[in-house]
Amino acid sequence: MSLPLVSASRTGADGAARPLAIDLFCGLGGWTEGLLAEGFDVIGFDVEQHVYGAHRYPAQLVVQDVLTLHGSQLRDAVLIVSSSPCQEFSYRAMPWKRAKALGPPLLGMELFAQAARIQREACEAAGRYIPMIQENVRGAQKYVGRAAWHYGSYYLWGDVPALMPSVLKRTTKTVGHVNIRDGHSHTRHLTNQAESDATKNTGGSWFNIGSPGQTVVNRNPVHDGTKQRGSGAIWFDTGIASHGSKSSARKAASARIAKIPFALAQHIAHIYYPKQRSVA
Repeated sequence: MSLPLVSASRTGADGAARPLAIDLFCGLGGWTEGLLAEGFDVIGFDVEQHVYGAHRYPAQLVVQDVLTLHGSQLRDAVLIVSSSPCQEFSYRAMPWKRAKALGPPLLGMELFAQAARIQREACEAAGRYIPMIQENVRGAQKYVGRAAWHYGSYYLWGDVPALMPSVLKRTTKTVGHVNIRDGHSHTRHLTNQAESDATKNTGGSWFNIGSPGQTVVNRNPVHDGTKQRGSGAIWFDTGIASHGSKSSARKAASARIAKIPFALAQHIAHIYYPKQRSVA
């Protein structure tokens, strides 16, 4: 049985087809926003459609389990990005006896491996190499190997470019500015907001919680009592922690916390856009 081919469908102002990028486990589309900004056509895959008020996936979405994909369907792509769920890795990185007693995160490892399988099949079908970048948390390194690089607490594996944007050190005294060079003689302007945007949670978790049953919010023993203000603060700032694990509010918070920072997504999109790569 032949498998349906996923192809780019939109064209740019010059009438040429836009290069196609695939976003696996796309969630709210952090990767996709950066890819769209650089001129890619993007198709995202996820097991559900994430719509939380104004927050929703910004491109063509295919509601399908990534595990059912065959890479040959994606042979027209020029780039694949993947952010498989990190809950299993994150929980095992916490300093709780219950977490440390658990065995290997089998689902997390399987999803990571399946993305690599999809890339391999896509390359074989295309007859050319299709780069892929996988993102997850620091805690995943113990199970899937050392990451090639990280942007704050967003850790990257695979075809990570040699030149990547820096993340400013956190400061509460001033709002500084910095210019970075992206490898193509383009200067990009960032502020120290990048540090906040680049933080899922410095403890390796999606959320700033302490131990099970803890009632004091925004406190985690990993941080020696220091209040954290990264993306994980979303979890508690609006009382989300009190909602059930399957509630819409909790899902919305999880999706927002997991969202790839725009600066990171756009930088990688810029590097891998075909016209830019030909100039390099």
